[in-house]
Amino acid sequence: MEQETTFIGYIEQSIVKNWNRDALTDYKGATLQYKDVARKIAKFHIVIESAGIRPGDKIAVCGRNSAHWAVTFLATVTYGAVIVPILHEFKADNIHNIVNHSEAKLLFVGDQAWEQLDENAMPLLEGIASLTDFSILVSRNPRLTYATEHRNELYGDRYPRNFRPEHISYRRDEPEELAIINYTSGTTGYSKGVMLPYRSLWSNVAYCFEMRRVKPGDNMVSMLPMGHVFGMVYDFLYGFSAGAHIYFLTRMPSPKVIAQSFAEIKPRLISCVPLVVEKIIKKDILPKIDNKIGKLLLKVPVVSDHIKAMARQEAMEIFGGEFDEIIIGGAPFNAEVEAFVRKIGFPYTVAYGMTECGPIICSDHWDSLRQASCGKAAHRMEVRIDSPDPQNSAGEILCRGTNLMLGYYKNPEATAQIIDVNGWLHTGDLAVMDADGNVLIRGRSKNLILTSSGQNVYPEEIESRLNNLPYVSESLVVLQQGKLVALIYPDFDEAFANGLQQSDLPHALEECREELNRQLPGFSQISKVKIHFDEFEKTAKKSIKRFMYQDIQA
Repeated sequence: MEQETTFIGYIEQSIVKNWNRDALTDYKGATLQYKDVARKIAKFHIVIESAGIRPGDKIAVCGRNSAHWAVTFLATVTYGAVIVPILHEFKADNIHNIVNHSEAKLLFVGDQAWEQLDENAMPLLEGIASLTDFSILVSRNPRLTYATEHRNELYGDRYPRNFRPEHISYRRDEPEELAIINYTSGTTGYSKGVMLPYRSLWSNVAYCFEMRRVKPGDNMVSMLPMGHVFGMVYDFLYGFSAGAHIYFLTRMPSPKVIAQSFAEIKPRLISCVPLVVEKIIKKDILPKIDNKIGKLLLKVPVVSDHIKAMARQEAMEIFGGEFDEIIIGGAPFNAEVEAFVRKIGFPYTVAYGMTECGPIICSDHWDSLRQASCGKAAHRMEVRIDSPDPQNSAGEILCRGTNLMLGYYKNPEATAQIIDVNGWLHTGDLAVMDADGNVLIRGRSKNLILTSSGQNVYPEEIESRLNNLPYVSESLVVLQQGKLVALIYPDFDEAFANGLQQSDLPHALEECREELNRQLPGFSQISKVKIHFDEFEKTAKKSIKRFMYQDIQA
């Protein structure tokens, strides 16, 4: 594999070149410059070296996005240890299991995650440290305790005449060397440890450099959890390698939080899940254009230039007004919302990937992206559709290339099930591919519904239409007793704002069902709806955990 630099080379060069630039900021909190990050990495290395942690040992990190989360990641990989990011949304027993399964020696944990954990359930750990200030919460290693308590003294002994750019000389990583074990949240109810080598990290970051326009000093916002590779690569690893100033939001990225923080930060590049854009379009853009039309504007075939310009301006301003592109990934993008943002000239693109590819498989520039597609195969990746007629008949997406994982940690059986003897990863997603190589996803193969008439139904396509109807927040289409049933979590705010009572919702949603069926072929008609009064459980990517709702009786 020919490459100009290594992944760690990207980190090293960025620190040296951007020494006096702002690097990491906890929004409404402290800022670390690149030189501050370098010094914290140096102290981190001294402590773990003194504690007897060796290259190849595992170090876990679990907490909300923060500057210290980022420092923990960078310090671990530049030392040669293996980083194990854990989503802070995981339940305590899952966190315990991941720490134990990965054989982590150290755990760096945020305050909220730490409150629910039991150190006795993680007997292999030599120490637990706080992400707030790197203080030791639990130590089973006297050398770790001493090094932590004397880290400033040890640092001063090693660098007696100040720490300068010329001291930055990290190890050179090897392409097949293990860098990350990333445990997937998944929609199947359990986690598998994805082993990502340095070639995957390098290739994903290199692809961002090849496709994006971030310059040293540009601002970026990290709002996707860095415990998931989508947010880790696009926001953090690429941003840091490019010399950007990365802001970590301290709250959930609701439309209100985004509007407030982005107006101040004015990010150059934004990555987010579709749910964020869809909520902002429906709740903040359309009502400002025409309160009477509301969601129906999504379906109007001809929109005046004036309305399009107004909508685009509103959408651009909500996201800070100075970004080049919004990258949408992690879950399917609502078809009608996508058609609308395309119509108004909003600069978005769709990226498709999996944790197992660290994550990028397909993407494109926003100005060349085909509508309803996720672009073409990323550089250094091959993609094909397992179908006799890939342009017209959906088949499973298969991929292979530099981004691909080494396999699942301590699980060769699961690895063999997803990567075949020819090196093709079987994604489980169904798609077609046009003559130009654009991939158009139809849905997950495990979600595909085969009706009694022998027709294939992609529930995601029906849900996309259903979610744009009045009073529908989100939905799931399932097969029950041979008939399609829609589980609907209503948009209570919209319903109550329009004078409806809760008792009126069944009738209103029945009208939605009838409207939906007028848009659908006979074999995919919805037989009935069932109101679901709680928001559906989701993964970190905001994909609904379908397996939890398959047996709900309507």
